Amino acid sequence: MTAMLTATRNAFRITDLRNKIFFTLAIFALYRFGAAVPVPGVDIAAVTDFAEQAANSGFIGVLNLFSGGALTRLSVFALGIMPYITASIILQLLAVVIPRLQALQEEGETGRKVITQWTRYLTVILALLQATGFSFLFHSGQLTGGIDLIPNYTVSNVVTIVITMTAGTALLMWFGELITQRGIGNGMSLLIFISIVSQIPSQLGILYASSPTGVFILIVTTMVLLTIGILFIEQGQRRIPVQFSKRVRGRKVLGGNTTYIPMKVNMAGVIPVIFATSIMYFPALLASVLPPNSWGNAIRDWINNNLLTSTGGGFSPSLWYIALLALLVVFFTYFYTAIQFDPQKQAEMIQRQGGYIPGIRPGRATEEYLAYVLSRITFPGATYLAFVTVLPSILGWIWGVPVGLSGVSIIIVAGVALETMKQVESQLMMRNYEGFLS
Repeated sequence: MTAMLTATRNAFRITDLRNKIFFTLAIFALYRFGAAVPVPGVDIAAVTDFAEQAANSGFIGVLNLFSGGALTRLSVFALGIMPYITASIILQLLAVVIPRLQALQEEGETGRKVITQWTRYLTVILALLQATGFSFLFHSGQLTGGIDLIPNYTVSNVVTIVITMTAGTALLMWFGELITQRGIGNGMSLLIFISIVSQIPSQLGILYASSPTGVFILIVTTMVLLTIGILFIEQGQRRIPVQFSKRVRGRKVLGGNTTYIPMKVNMAGVIPVIFATSIMYFPALLASVLPPNSWGNAIRDWINNNLLTSTGGGFSPSLWYIALLALLVVFFTYFYTAIQFDPQKQAEMIQRQGGYIPGIRPGRATEEYLAYVLSRITFPGATYLAFVTVLPSILGWIWGVPVGLSGVSIIIVAGVALETMKQVESQLMMRNYEGFLS
């Protein structure tokens, strides 16, 4: 505790680091302010009733968690940052099958700028579609238990609401980029982090009111233990030694040093969990827009009964939901790890620099060895992510209690907090100060 207090004091002693921290906190304040400002043209009294009575029912409760409570208030930031996350998922998936996108990823900084610009455009398009869909659903009462949040459903009013919500998402996207450039940590992840943290008190209150005391204590204790386990496993890594051959240039002897390739147990971080959660939105959105006929009602009923169930005023997932979420987390862990670490490129880079892994031939053998280690280390990492993600949901399913603060929330909060602390620590170590984790 003393070391952490000392590190915190040192962080505020450094002018540059202090300014970054204050800048990030200022963006957080603007975000929370915008999350409380409703869009024009809505019935404030109806919005208040909806927020109090149905904020945590069905998949709206999950969406509301990632928007920091802005969705049930129908605020300027109601869509949150999830359209940007969805756009990033789409472009990364397309990069696997479209050579042009893959070539841009390999161009370095120039290619990344082009992809970032395309992601922005796609984010605005998705935000427009989602804002239009939500405006209709909030007027029809399909997601609000029959409460009409937009009684004055005219073309001009709907256009105003849609443009305002889309502009709010674009502003949040800019906020995230500003934090990444001028603040501390990854801006998009931190915006999701602050959204979840802002809902912790209310979600704990709902859990306490909806479950027996013993069940409440057990679930909270499980969450605390999961957080400790996440912090422990996130720092685990397999270090592969790399030896560089000595080279003589004139009178100088170059190389000859030894380093290592750090391969983390969870190389993908919290990205697979965010991706999987985003994908899980689509069945609920599909159920909301299906036509009210026989086949539409049949599909809607299956989705509502097997993927989304409401119990005790909160979101209590079914086994279908839990199993599908776990499979998606495993899939995206392998997918994102393959994007982050390419054994072929890594082996080529080691060979170009005159290095080799002791006991392994350079070239093809090194590539096969790295691929073997990667597959062996990704499996426990993917299993760990899936287990942590669904364990609180399984407990909620057993006792039929709301799980607003599910494993998804825990792993995102713990993972983002750990990565941010590492960035702060690296800044402290550069200036010869002790960090939080040292």
